[in-house]
Amino acid sequence: MFRRKPIEERIAERVAKRPPLKEGKHFEHRPALIVFCVIIALVALKILGAFALMKWGVQ
Repeated sequence: MFRRKPIEERIAERVAKRPPLKEGKHFEHRPALIVFCVIIALVALKILGAFALMKWGVQ
């Protein structure tokens, strides 16, 4: 239609250009690490908040 390659071919070219994965590295992409850390932080805050509410006794 616009003389562009299909999406599958463009994705395949990008994947082929990537360097090989490094052994022992859990998060290859920075956004995944950031999302993971934010979720863990929110869970920790929620748990600490629940303990604080139990200690001070919300009425």
